[in-house]
Amino acid sequence: MRALKKVSPPILPTPTAPRILLVKTSSLGDVIHNLPVVSDIVRHFPEAQIDWLVEENFAALPLLHPNVRKVIPVAVRRWRRTLLQASTWREILAFRRNLADRRYDRVIDTQGLLKSALLVSNAHGVRCGFDRDSAREPLAAYFYQQTFSVAIDQHAVERNRQLAALALGYALSGPACYGIQTPQTPRPDWLAEEAYVVLLHATSRDDKLWDEAKWVALGQHFRQQHIRSILPWGSAVEKSRSERLSAQIPDAICPPKLSLNEVAALLGNAHAIIGVDTGIAHLAAALNKPTIGIYTATDPALTGLYAGARAINLGGKYNSPTVAEVVGSLANVGVRLKPGYSGATT
Repeated sequence: MRALKKVSPPILPTPTAPRILLVKTSSLGDVIHNLPVVSDIVRHFPEAQIDWLVEENFAALPLLHPNVRKVIPVAVRRWRRTLLQASTWREILAFRRNLADRRYDRVIDTQGLLKSALLVSNAHGVRCGFDRDSAREPLAAYFYQQTFSVAIDQHAVERNRQLAALALGYALSGPACYGIQTPQTPRPDWLAEEAYVVLLHATSRDDKLWDEAKWVALGQHFRQQHIRSILPWGSAVEKSRSERLSAQIPDAICPPKLSLNEVAALLGNAHAIIGVDTGIAHLAAALNKPTIGIYTATDPALTGLYAGARAINLGGKYNSPTVAEVVGSLANVGVRLKPGYSGATT
């Protein structure tokens, strides 16, 4: 018997005030890379009503954009750990009922995973996503009503923007705009009134880490410039590293655990941010702060910092940058320091 071919329904015109659900649940960097989609949509449909489906731990991020109306939190990561508990299934059913009660003109899944496609399988609205040759998990394409071909050999920000443009029928123009600003929060008591840099040493994989000796040398160089180093953390292991590094860098601060809004405020008021391959570094770039990304195990061409002249990437797979390269690149993102660097070059 011949297999049935999936036939997509015709693409309907987009209303002038479309109701749109964006689906980008995780991880932190991926969520940030989806923010320019909101700016693009509002540029073409100023009256659009935009909601966003996202993991509960990242719910604060989409709301940094003034044109995101509502966040719909989901807890797939937590549910996976407690699938045998009745309370988990009550939460899942409540989520599905909540989604089914909403009406959208387009549901745009830029995640491209089977997980994200299944989450919105009962959403009311034309479900749009990557076709099977473009999606990160090809099976996800079978759950969309409209699929689109988007080249995979380009940065994630542009893939997201192109998918939304195809789904809503507009032509992209201009560079990506994240559309977010630094949250206005009181300066914390532990943060002195002086210039500081944020050193983002923590990341999800050990092979993405930068040598601790290099962080120490970098922090010492900044202190010679009368700039203090702040080393935030998110887990017990990361806290131990922050404490270890700050003990070797004069006047460095290992802060208390921070919320996402507090992290955004810390980044937004920093002199500069230097970070490894981690989502927080992408947030710094999205806030248009001078940011240097340090890559040691991944290719920044596809998922590196993407924010114009104020953010650059150094290194790559098996190519860890030196401290001197990082210091020498600060001028390229608009950070002016005293001339000369006599620290380690390895």
